Amino acid sequence: MSQSISLSGKHALVCGASSGIGEACAMALAGQRASVTVLARREDKLQSLVSQLQVAGSVRAEYVVCDMDDLGAFEATLRRVLEEHGPVHVAVHNTGGPKAGPLLERSPEDFLAVFRRHQLTAQILVQTLLPKMKDAGYGRFIQILSTAAREPILGLGLSSTIRAGMIGWAKALADELPPGITINNVLPGYVDTERLKVLEQSLSKARDVTPESVRQGWIDGIPEGRLGRPDELGAAVLFLASPLASYVRGISLPVEGGRMRSH
Repeated sequence: MSQSISLSGKHALVCGASSGIGEACAMALAGQRASVTVLARREDKLQSLVSQLQVAGSVRAEYVVCDMDDLGAFEATLRRVLEEHGPVHVAVHNTGGPKAGPLLERSPEDFLAVFRRHQLTAQILVQTLLPKMKDAGYGRFIQILSTAAREPILGLGLSSTIRAGMIGWAKALADELPPGITINNVLPGYVDTERLKVLEQSLSKARDVTPESVRQGWIDGIPEGRLGRPDELGAAVLFLASPLASYVRGISLPVEGGRMRSH
């Protein structure tokens, strides 16, 4: 049977879409004719992005302002999206990364905040959107996690902790979701975003070296010889969102230029 990567007639929701990887995911989906709703805290960023999505090819581009740290508001916003725009066929779960720094300096409250922002929002997303996905007969849940879930990255202990747990959660959930509705993870490596620049500055200060040397150290460990680009993550998400990935279920796809050694 012939299949296409086109998402015409599909509605995608991208969380954390105001910049970086989230923005790139929204642009990739728009480029294949999906209707796209973008969600984030910064209204000014979202307004600008909606215009870009329309130019890229989205048949309908909308935004909703929401702070995902407010779980009640997040669930209410999802329900409003369903009421106003109909079923969500593709849901990209992407959130701001956990605070950088040594695990030994993190408090129990830090762990709880990360669990709420990442794991609980993912659970709310699935439980809220799934019923109408079932009715539509098409569903793709895609999580943006990190290679830190497989190989911890220095300074990102909280990220390694929560991302690894979310891989296990997604694998268990893949057994429970009905046919036609899948969940998969994308694991970015070192991607050239503002988030990476923050980590670069943090490690530079901790090691008393230049930010440039930190960055070059990362590049030296990547067989592809460079940092990743956000659009390369968007391309991976686009594949998993499309009919071409109909038999891909419960996997964690590294997009990292060959950096990881164990997987």
